[in-house]
Amino acid sequence: MMKKLDIILKVFEYQSINELDEQDQVLVHQAIEAASDAYAPYSNFHVGAAVLLDNGVIIKGNNQENAAYPSGLCAERVALFAANAQYPDVPVVAMAIVAMKDGQLTDTAVTPCGACRQVMIETEVRFEHPIKVILYGKENILVVDSVRELLPLSFTSTKLKP
Repeated sequence: MMKKLDIILKVFEYQSINELDEQDQVLVHQAIEAASDAYAPYSNFHVGAAVLLDNGVIIKGNNQENAAYPSGLCAERVALFAANAQYPDVPVVAMAIVAMKDGQLTDTAVTPCGACRQVMIETEVRFEHPIKVILYGKENILVVDSVRELLPLSFTSTKLKP
């Protein structure tokens, strides 16, 4: 018998960076710095990500484009892979993501692509620790308490078990 499932997401929206706590503000500023250094000569769409580890370390990443488009990598994955490579046993507790076009921050928050969301959920599940995600735009800031809010019905390792 068919059942309807309602999926409810909790997303908090802020209008100003000053509404965020100090640690989240620092993370956003680190993501902005990372976006400024992105290598995006083809799209001119610079994305920066900053991840806060449980030990207090912040790792930054930015998008890296390539003339062979599929060979590039998004900022979120660059940051998470760098964090997991350098600190393989330390959970990620928060992540800020920003985007810039023509040297200016986007007006609205930009969300991660599907591939990045999958890597983000894998990191969350791997460490059994929710990752707070801060999506920053000049006019709005979206915050979720867990990647699960960005990727409901996610594919995780539990699906690989009989």
